[in-house]
Amino acid sequence: MRSYSIEAIRNVGLFGHQGSGKTSLAEALLYTTGAIDRLGRVDDGTATCDFDPEEQRRHISINIALAPCEWHGTKINFVDAPGYLDFVGEVGSALDVVEAAILVTPAQGTPEVGFEIAWEMAASRNLPRAVFVNKMDRENADYQGVVGALRQRYGNTIAPLQLPIGSAASFQGVIDLVEMKAFIGSGKEVTCVEIPEEYKEEAARYRELLVESAAEGDDELIEKFLSGEELTHDEVVRGLHEGIDAGKVVPVLCGSALKDIGMTDLLDIIVHEFPNPLEFGAVHGKNPQTGAEEVREASESAPLAALVFKTIADPFLGTLSYFRVKSGVIKMGSTVLNASRGKEERVGQLYFVRGKNQEPTSEIKAGDIGVTAKLADTRTGDTLCDPAKPIVLDHTPFPEPVFEQAIVAKSKVDEDKMGPALQRVAVADPAFRYYRDPETGQTVIAGAGETHLAIVVERLKKFGANVEVVERKVPYRETIKAKAEGQGKHKKQTGGRGQYGDCWIRLEPNPGGGIEFVDAIVGGVIPRQFIPAVEKGIRQAAETGVLAGYPVVDFKVTCYDGSYHEVDSSEAAFIMAGILAFNNVAPKANPVLLEPILNVEVVVPSEMMGDVMSDLSTRRGRILGNESLGNGRMLLRAQVPQAEMLRYAIDLRSITRGRGTFSTSFSHYEEVPAHIAQSIIAKHKQEMAHAG
Repeated sequence: MRSYSIEAIRNVGLFGHQGSGKTSLAEALLYTTGAIDRLGRVDDGTATCDFDPEEQRRHISINIALAPCEWHGTKINFVDAPGYLDFVGEVGSALDVVEAAILVTPAQGTPEVGFEIAWEMAASRNLPRAVFVNKMDRENADYQGVVGALRQRYGNTIAPLQLPIGSAASFQGVIDLVEMKAFIGSGKEVTCVEIPEEYKEEAARYRELLVESAAEGDDELIEKFLSGEELTHDEVVRGLHEGIDAGKVVPVLCGSALKDIGMTDLLDIIVHEFPNPLEFGAVHGKNPQTGAEEVREASESAPLAALVFKTIADPFLGTLSYFRVKSGVIKMGSTVLNASRGKEERVGQLYFVRGKNQEPTSEIKAGDIGVTAKLADTRTGDTLCDPAKPIVLDHTPFPEPVFEQAIVAKSKVDEDKMGPALQRVAVADPAFRYYRDPETGQTVIAGAGETHLAIVVERLKKFGANVEVVERKVPYRETIKAKAEGQGKHKKQTGGRGQYGDCWIRLEPNPGGGIEFVDAIVGGVIPRQFIPAVEKGIRQAAETGVLAGYPVVDFKVTCYDGSYHEVDSSEAAFIMAGILAFNNVAPKANPVLLEPILNVEVVVPSEMMGDVMSDLSTRRGRILGNESLGNGRMLLRAQVPQAEMLRYAIDLRSITRGRGTFSTSFSHYEEVPAHIAQSIIAKHKQEMAHAG
């Protein structure tokens, strides 16, 4: 692919909810432009942008994919972003490197949450955008219904640019509402004809909607429109152009990716209406040394500034870094500064990439997108720049993980490889975290949802670590609620020097005070040097509890009596005496089970508030309050036991159809209700019996 000037480049993101046909649309656009010579299919695993084996197996997009093509002397870099909600972080990364967005929705039903999220994120950046109503060739296609739903939600911003001719099996082309002409055919084989008689009335009605939207992008035009004057063709075109550029007008087009209908019109809109990187404006960031704002012109002559927006870890190719050059030129063999980490990197071979296919190049200029391999310290979100002109570019942070699972290695070999494999996956996936839970001893993986973590497990296998998901343990604790006392005596004679340790202790509650040890020995009944051993034994016994194997906390223990043997007593013997004393006395001190309680904040659409509150109540949650956030959204605060929140990310998504988000933080421990405690204790006893 030849090198293009910045004026002849368009960077366009493809967004929408899962199943809307974004990847199929990318495929059709590549085919129409001649970038590929065969139309692949997502369902067959042959689509250019779904090249990851997991994408092909699951028929969903997981990673950002690049799909560059050429149309009428312009290079268009399509950035295909996943629509599945587990990978919403990829949407933000894609939006960081494009100047315009195509929001894809099927003609069946109304736009879903993936579409809404991408719309809101694009709108917050004031990005020019268009809507493509896909799958007009399928049953139950209802273009008018989709346009009506969009206008109801987003108002006159929505400007229907086209009207379909036919639907489902009869879908054959579109009516251009600007030129008031009909276009029949697929691919490049499109014929311009007069609007069929049966569509003229509807076309006139939809053109009025288009003209109204075009007028709203310009004060002069809206005044003329409201006064009842008719806008000229040139005024409509001008209003649309200015409105699209300002993000105030969102044109709606339609077609079928699988039938390759509607692609040429969409490509023309991109080339003629969407801005090039130069028109989009200068690049802003911060000087990593001073914190001062830095500005770079979107020009080849400016100092280098490139944003790494995707990292892929491949067992065979190593690390691949996808980047967008915001200013300057990046050259093969050059030394650049990773300003985000303060480390220099040597740039190896550079590539233009289409799906998994790589085309080597010696340089990549401002405005363009490329890939390089084996950068040692560079991660997603990092800035590569001229060492003499450091800058850190803004980027969208990935959402914090909300769903956790525990994993165990399937063998000793897998256990040895698990740590390095986890690290390699985490390097490539900013939405993924892992840690060892000190409370439960489990290795925990955390991500955006069940599908995300299932894919993480598959990726771990690629790096040689076969693991399985096991039940996530809740870090319960135990404490006592009454005073009790008793003896711990360890006496053992084995034919030489024996073992002898004897202590009497008193346990009592110590709410919030941790473990407090009191030495009340008088008269030397236990020598001074053995007192710490008694405490050590008690603390050791407390670690494994007396009810269900969980640590005992918040108690005061007083050692007030005991005895010793001049020959057989030792530190080890008094440690055992302390263990025996605790295990004898704690069961008599009314031990209870404690559970962690989380502070939970849930943000949901107002109309879903009742369902979410009801669900939290069934989880033994206490509602603390709520407040309006505006834009029809509410913030709900509650405290909920951690045990009831293990699958909340999945359940909230189901309740709110993906429109709800939440965050948690630890609050405190409190006593587990008796009937639930009995179940936990019984399960522990069963596990111990099985282990024994």
